[in-house]
Order: sequence, then C-alpha cells, then structure tokens
Amino acid sequence: MTVYDTISPLLPQGLVLADEPMSRHTSFKIGGPAEVYVTPEDTYQLTIIWQACLQQGFPITVLGGGCNVLAADEGIKGVVITTNRMNQIEDDTDAQCIKAGSGTKLARLAETACKSGLAGLEFAHGIPGTVGGAIFMNAGAYDGNMQAVCESVEVLQPDGNLLLHGRSELCFGYRASRFQSENVIITSAIFKLAKGNPDEIRTKINNLNSRRREKQPLCYPSAGSAFKRPAEEGFYASKMIDKCGLKGLTVGGAQVSKKHAGFIINTGNATAADVIALMEAVKDKVHKAYGIWLEPEVQLLGGK
Repeated sequence: MTVYDTISPLLPQGLVLADEPMSRHTSFKIGGPAEVYVTPEDTYQLTIIWQACLQQGFPITVLGGGCNVLAADEGIKGVVITTNRMNQIEDDTDAQCIKAGSGTKLARLAETACKSGLAGLEFAHGIPGTVGGAIFMNAGAYDGNMQAVCESVEVLQPDGNLLLHGRSELCFGYRASRFQSENVIITSAIFKLAKGNPDEIRTKINNLNSRRREKQPLCYPSAGSAFKRPAEEGFYASKMIDKCGLKGLTVGGAQVSKKHAGFIINTGNATAADVIALMEAVKDKVHKAYGIWLEPEVQLLGGK
C-alpha cells in the first residue's frame, strides 16, 4: 500500500493529492513533486493526519505559505502537510488582541488589525507568508517582528494534545524560535496590539509597501532574503554581495537580483540546483572578500 493509499481515506476528497508539484506551492515557483500533499482544514484533521504518519513512519514536512523555502528538484518524500486552510481569525478589539490560525496570510492579519484600529502589524502586511511560518522563523521587516507582537502560540503535540506557550516561553531570536528544535506543529497564535488610528495605520502600511516595491524585485519569484544578517557587527549580507559586484550573477535560471543584492530570483526556469549553486558562489566570493561565511535564510526541503 502506498503512502497516498494510506492517507487519502482519512480526509474529504480534494484535501489529499499525490505527486503534487511543489513549484505550485512555493514563492520561488521551484520544486519537484511531493509524494503526498495534504491540506487539513482544522486541528482535528491535522491531528488525524499527523498521527497516521507517525504510526506508519512516513516522513513529514510541515509547510506554511512556502515563502522562505526551496523545494528540491527531486521532490519531497512522504507527506507534506500545509496549514493554509487553517486560517480563521478572531478579532477582540476591546482586549486589543487578534487570534489567527497558523495558515492565515500575514497581509490578511495586518488588514484585520488596521480595520479594527490596532497597531503593530503594519510591518507584516507586505511579507508574503503565513502566521505559522512567520512565528517559526520570527519573521520581521522594517524594525518590526513577530517577537514584538506575539502574545501566545498554540501547538499540536505528537500525542494529539494542544499546548499553549505564553510570550515568555517562545524563545524568539533573530530568525529563530523554540519551534525550530521541537517536534510540534503551530496551530494558532494570539497577537497583542496597541490602539491606533485606522487612517494612520493605513498610511504606514502603504508607505512600507511602497518602499518594498521600490527596493525589492517583487515581479520575480523568490524566497525573500536569501541570507541571514551576519553575526559580525556592522556587516549586512546585501551590502557585501553588492560591493563584491555580484548583482546580476546568474546560474541557469537563478540570478542575484539587479535591484536588491539580498534577493536571489527565479528568472523563469530556475531549478533548485541552480539556486543552490548560485548561493554557494555568492558565499565563496563574499568569504574571500570579507572573511565572513553567509548563512542561508532559505530552508531546503526534500531532496536525496
């Protein structure tokens, strides 16, 4: 019996797909087939699928919006579980809180906050990811991040029980959280915000999005910033890459953006192998120039 034959009867028709191209589900538009691709609609369905995978020993990959990942050309073995359908939002304006499912798009979350006159999520409007993925990596931009606004996180444990972690337990760091080293799945989060003027919040969102459009290569598929900020004080990945003259450097269909050196873009037919080779070339050249090894921010999924 195949992985698909085992998993497909557990959820309604259409929620379990076989040999689903990951290029359809990542912002890079790159990636071979997931052996099985599952989109549970709620925590109950998520629990059923996860426990079945654990019992059968199937490899599991949990995916949010697919915006900070590179799926391998060979595809992903086992079961890819995406939380995209788990996107319910509960807005408690009086308490200045919003609860959002892990599959909630950050833009929708920020829109909800804006309409309710709650400030603090303006930075997240232009980040093309979901709540779960953003918390997992403590996503941030323009001096804002998840750490500043996340009040608590609910996770599903392997035994099927839900556990709530408060703010002090989240262990946020630069592009890091406790969940990167734990065998749990983020199911929802509560955000504690400040009261604000909806018009002023909207203006800030618009201004930040204008800055993004002006500086970032948003018209090409990418995974956002390709490299993390170096630990060495005063050094920035994009500036070092730019000063090394690497804008426009190309391997196959992958290219260091001519608009923003911190981005590697898919010019139309890039493979994961192209992106990996280009990132290695950039790392080598930056190391030779500065003595600093850049650390990828993009996570590789699947492969041999």
